[in-house]
Amino acid sequence: MLRSSHDRSWILGLTLAALLLYCLNLGNLPLRDWDEGTYAQVAREIYRAGRWGWVHPTLWGEPDFTKPPLVHSLMALAYHWGGIHAWTSRLPGALFGAAAVPLLYGVGAALFPTRLPVRFGCLVYLTLMPVVRHGRLAMLDGAVVFFWLLLLLCLLRSRRHPPWALGVGLGFGLIVLTKGILGILLLGLALVFVLWDSPYGLRSPYLWGGIALGFLPAATWYGLQWQHYGQTFVEVALFNQNVDRIWETVENNDGPPWYYVVELLKYSWPWLLFLPWGLGRTWGDRHLSWAKLLLVWAGGYLATISVMGTKLPWYIFPLYPALALIIGVSLAHTWQSLGGSGGQPYTPQPVPQPWLWGLGILAGGAVAGMVYFSPGGGEPAPGLLLACGLISGSAGVSVVLARRGNGLFLPVLLWSWYLGLLLFVSSQHWVWELAEDYPVQPVAALVQQHTPPGAIVYTSHPHERPSLNFYSDRRVRSRPFEMLQNPPLANPGDPPVYWLVASPLLSQLSRPPAILGTTADWTLIQLQPPDSQP
Repeated sequence: MLRSSHDRSWILGLTLAALLLYCLNLGNLPLRDWDEGTYAQVAREIYRAGRWGWVHPTLWGEPDFTKPPLVHSLMALAYHWGGIHAWTSRLPGALFGAAAVPLLYGVGAALFPTRLPVRFGCLVYLTLMPVVRHGRLAMLDGAVVFFWLLLLLCLLRSRRHPPWALGVGLGFGLIVLTKGILGILLLGLALVFVLWDSPYGLRSPYLWGGIALGFLPAATWYGLQWQHYGQTFVEVALFNQNVDRIWETVENNDGPPWYYVVELLKYSWPWLLFLPWGLGRTWGDRHLSWAKLLLVWAGGYLATISVMGTKLPWYIFPLYPALALIIGVSLAHTWQSLGGSGGQPYTPQPVPQPWLWGLGILAGGAVAGMVYFSPGGGEPAPGLLLACGLISGSAGVSVVLARRGNGLFLPVLLWSWYLGLLLFVSSQHWVWELAEDYPVQPVAALVQQHTPPGAIVYTSHPHERPSLNFYSDRRVRSRPFEMLQNPPLANPGDPPVYWLVASPLLSQLSRPPAILGTTADWTLIQLQPPDSQP
């Protein structure tokens, strides 16, 4: 429970810090390919369809069965208020991601007997780079984590006030309306915790009544889809997009069982250093409620996604709050063992040597980053240069303080990492996937300028790019270049076909095309007759 003005001050501070980090320069970079571009297009079609567009969402006029439409509908609402832009596409997810930080404080306050691990855990969660970066994207995972934390908060509060269990169903239903079958997994983890910690809680009528009521809107939406689309919806939405991902590899997104461990090793610094000690303390206190929940949450969820056939980096997202609280346990113990702010007597404890080594490596890596992002380096970037300098200096100071047994190395590390993340999201590199392919906005403007709405547009690019589709407001399908070299015979009255071709390939065409425009390395041409296949 939130017992004091200190709690309210912490919640306010965490909220403001999270809003700044999640919403700063939200639209300074275009949407990336795949999920961002796809979800934004679905949201635009919901927006254009009017009040009831969310009931049967579409993608380029075809039924969209990939995900339920809750977050897409919120994006459409943002389009209504602020226009169709990258920042309005990302705003709902970013707000959910930012709101999850103070909500995690509420969960921790209801779980832990003291506040110190909660506060450290929330600060760790606030400064986890993959959480911040992914939470700013136009995706669904920030909303899922928010609804999951809402479910847990209601579950924990219900131990003293049973009617709070009604909120468990609310959180469950919202997750199902966001990511389908994931809601069943997360609800299952919550029920396993109740079974282990207080089995009598499973007899609560509020719990089961809340689950039934919460699932009703989701069941209604799924029922409407089944009624409208029939067996096709069942096969695609329930099996291809949900159940099949458990046992099979969907769209070549596979990986070994340790895939997500590698993800943690790549991106969870510097807090990964403290995770083994936090896990040890959590396991040692496994007879306590807080440890039971964190073990079920972290262990159960990680084990489940690790054995799934389909693996994607963002599947790990609901795991991060649990890891942050586990790390918070380690940091709280370290802070107390080193005297904290100096107000209480203490017996100094040595800092584990691996922490010093890890912080030293972090400082060295940041120095290498400074060289790379410097004016004479591989990719000059003043913002990232400053961020690397800040992290390098703070990591070095932290090593000195930690070696002296001064607990202030933790606030130094937290503040520097937060400021470093602010610099990171202010840069042109926080959506680093954009560098993997050509910039879409100039090419999209070319396509939009020279083709009518609904035009048939093909490209010689190896794959279809959802971000190009979104910005051009045309579907640009990928087709083999050989199809352009040997076009089919014309039929009178057929609509024109447009091709977006890599400029060096134009010389390989048998006859000169009608060039409509050129930008960067791409040229838009028009053919008569077209190939009208989808």
